Amino acid sequence: MIVLDLICDQEHRFEAWFASGDAFEQQRAAGLVNCPHCNSHEVRRLPSAPYVQTSSHSAPVLPEPDPAAIAARLVEALRSAASQSEDVGERFPEEARRIHRGDAEERAIRGKANRSDLLELIDEGIPVLPVPPDKEDLH
Repeated sequence: MIVLDLICDQEHRFEAWFASGDAFEQQRAAGLVNCPHCNSHEVRRLPSAPYVQTSSHSAPVLPEPDPAAIAARLVEALRSAASQSEDVGERFPEEARRIHRGDAEERAIRGKANRSDLLELIDEGIPVLPVPPDKEDLH
């Protein structure tokens, strides 16, 4: 079975299934193919890429993702992004609000905030993301 892209003389595009390209031509010549939108029998085939399934297992088998490796890459990406931002220290909640209101230039910042400050920022619609500290900052 193949799926063909078709178009009628009224420019309605549609798809139809046929046993083969020859089967489409035979049915079209016999007046058996018509547009589902306007019932026109003036239908022609549009160019389309063929789909050929070589076996039921043709898709490549991918290894199971390693959650620990994914988490490590994510943390590293977050740390990298944080290292390229401006450190505003303890002023983080205040500066995030100023940026959100448009009272300060928009830029990437990082700093320190307690849990309640973070929850208040989120409730105010200010996007924040806690980033795990670098290993050097843990000591």
